[in-house]
Amino acid sequence: MRTIFIPAKIKSEVNKPKILSLSKKLPKTLAIAYSIQYKEIAEEIKKILSKSHKITKFIQVLGCSKPNFTKETKAVLLIGSGKFHAVSLAFETKLPIYILENNKLEKISTKDIEGLEKSQKASYVKFLNAKQVGIMVSTKPGQQNLKKAIDFKKKQTSPNQVGPKEGVKQTYLFITNNIDAREFENFGLDSWVNTACTRMDMNDSRIINLYKLR
Repeated sequence: MRTIFIPAKIKSEVNKPKILSLSKKLPKTLAIAYSIQYKEIAEEIKKILSKSHKITKFIQVLGCSKPNFTKETKAVLLIGSGKFHAVSLAFETKLPIYILENNKLEKISTKDIEGLEKSQKASYVKFLNAKQVGIMVSTKPGQQNLKKAIDFKKKQTSPNQVGPKEGVKQTYLFITNNIDAREFENFGLDSWVNTACTRMDMNDSRIINLYKLR
């Protein structure tokens, strides 16, 4: 079956005078990232900012993407809505992240980043102390990592692999198209290892990404 992806476009207009005013608060060398709904708006803003700023990168961000930026990039301007992408970008890149939504500029705060760091530390501690662990596998193209999940399961249940306290962890594979954390309560497991979208750990301290356990 053929799948066709049709992006939705946000209905909004760029206020050029407002963008010029807000641009004074931005570093002179920056990257521009955008959600797909905001692509046309991002392109207009790029044209405006290019006259006074050096744009090091112009890139679409996805829920699971982890973009890289050049060393000369001093900040990232994210054109989109909400803080989901912005906080993860700030955490991963250690760069100042600004969100531009409805011609309003907001900078991700240290408090926003610290909240994510605390959640991820909690998820790691839960995994270390867990006796029963679920390993999540997505069937979605680009997110399917069944082999890595099976390899990880074998390491956890190997007779020579002793857990941090005593004995080995009991691990269970969960394969699905859509991973819904609300379903976790149905299984009573102590921790969940994610092999799919790497951003799933942002809002749930029960989830830890596989790459953080290697």
